[in-house]
Amino acid sequence: MRADRLFALLLFLQTRGKVTAAQVAEELEISIATARRDLEALSTAGVPVYVQPGRGGGWQLIGGARTNLTGFSGHEARALFWMLGTAGLSGPETRVATRKLIRALPESLRAEAEALATSIHYDHTTWGKAPPTDDGHERLGTLRNALVHHQTLNIRYTGRNGTTDMHAASPLGLVAKAGTWYLVARTDRVRTYRVDRITEAEAVEPNADAPGGMTSGHITASATDLDFDLASYWAAHVEEVEALRSSVTATIRCPNWTVSILSAHFGRYFTVVTGDSDFTIAEVRAHLIVALAEQLAGWGQTVEVLSPPELRAELARIGAELIEYGRDLSFDQLI
Repeated sequence: MRADRLFALLLFLQTRGKVTAAQVAEELEISIATARRDLEALSTAGVPVYVQPGRGGGWQLIGGARTNLTGFSGHEARALFWMLGTAGLSGPETRVATRKLIRALPESLRAEAEALATSIHYDHTTWGKAPPTDDGHERLGTLRNALVHHQTLNIRYTGRNGTTDMHAASPLGLVAKAGTWYLVARTDRVRTYRVDRITEAEAVEPNADAPGGMTSGHITASATDLDFDLASYWAAHVEEVEALRSSVTATIRCPNWTVSILSAHFGRYFTVVTGDSDFTIAEVRAHLIVALAEQLAGWGQTVEVLSPPELRAELARIGAELIEYGRDLSFDQLI
């Protein structure tokens, strides 16, 4: 749900009282299906809106047409800004609306709303594979509370190599990338942790002087942390990771009917170079020659590797291994 549409919908509900999905669609110039999804998203996120089904029914804010946005409870304001994240401050129009909404909140809720608006970021592009089923959502509450209340976290983290270590980390933000959550935090430097690899998370009580000079454990929040730009950091981090994941490039020749399949499989690592009525020349990328070979081997002679020669050699090696493996199988194993 776009940030500008979110605020337009909230204001429309406030001024009109009860509305139908059709009226929302007409007012915001969106489809009825999209309007219905937006209304349901508000309700799911905890915004005080409910639907009255049947003839004469519709959607309305609890409390009637004069409901003020400052009537949000702490839970409701938290749910709204958790859903919105940095999108509210990403453009000039939505930035003004977000600032107005934060100022309209009771003073006791403003600091938390400000923290969520600058520290929760959503990136809907994938890394080229489905997110894991164990996404660590049960730990998000602890991480979010530590982020909002400027607490240091003691986390037990399992790295890609399988080793597990304890870290004292000062949270700077949370990022959801295509369903997978990441914690951005400062240790001796700014680091990114996959939430599903955090097996334990314990928050340390905040320093009484937070956030201006909060200290906890051996992590000290510097003045630069207060101006930390999560969206800019994440964009740079994604570029760095994508460069590592696509350091090896191969040129292939494939029938046109395979282009959509290969594109879906490789995602952003598949680029069409040229083509004719029958065949397409494309580039595919991965972090290692062997990774590309493993992904292309199943295509057999359908996909021809034009370069590099190292990839062709690796495919030949895989093919030779399969032939040798087939020779070693007994007849009973083949039927």
